[in-house]
Amino acid sequence: MSIQWLEDVFNTKKPIIAMCHLNALPGDPYFDKEKGMKDVIEWARKDFLALQAGGVDAVMISNEFSLPYLTKVETVTVAAMARIIGELMPDIRIPFGVNVLWDPARSLDLAVATGAKFVREIFSGVYASDFGLWDTNTGAVVRHQRAIQADDVKLLFNIVPEAAVYLQHRDITQIAKSTVFNHRPDALCVSGLTAGAETDAQVLKQVKDTVPDTVVFANTGVRLTNVEDQLKFADGAVVGTTFKIDGKFENHVDQARVKEFMDKVKSFR
Repeated sequence: MSIQWLEDVFNTKKPIIAMCHLNALPGDPYFDKEKGMKDVIEWARKDFLALQAGGVDAVMISNEFSLPYLTKVETVTVAAMARIIGELMPDIRIPFGVNVLWDPARSLDLAVATGAKFVREIFSGVYASDFGLWDTNTGAVVRHQRAIQADDVKLLFNIVPEAAVYLQHRDITQIAKSTVFNHRPDALCVSGLTAGAETDAQVLKQVKDTVPDTVVFANTGVRLTNVEDQLKFADGAVVGTTFKIDGKFENHVDQARVKEFMDKVKSFR
């Protein structure tokens, strides 16, 4: 796949996609029934606006606190996320994507309903994970994509997902090469072990060298101190934890941290 779509979607080279992490939703074990959806929406609004004002190129909206995750997501989750995005829509000025953890078909459903430009998911592979045995069916998902007329939604394949390993050991360059050949992803996302864990820059280089005509994103652990090194090899980055207050996963977004990070990115890209 060509990398030209990057500038078409994000209007820049080396885009920074920021994560807008949604609090637990109705149906999730840790949903706060007393505060309800109003609180979830206002938390999301505050974070989204801080990311947008801080200068990021795009935002990916994810049900990050729907822990523990499902691989077949319930309808209520997609409905709640659609409501949140609908509430935010009047304020959205930049491209956005969605990530319904961890269900690719439901991510595409949400993207079509809201006008999201891209989705990130575990589309391929079989894994031993914290969530149990994790299987996928890329062919079925892509056929669903065509059936719901989501052809223009870009697919970001998270290869070797966080908190999981292939059932049979495979080198990441082999995974990248076979994934591109078999599934034609729009992008590959290369991750560390968990959210916030740094992706090895040399691994990014190896993957990019293996599939030079495919977009490769650094997917976790990109920080102010390493972003220049990461973007020497990666075509962009997905950034979440480092934009939070004190760099802590559970906190609100800190607009000043976002701006400092983006000022640095804009100084060298």
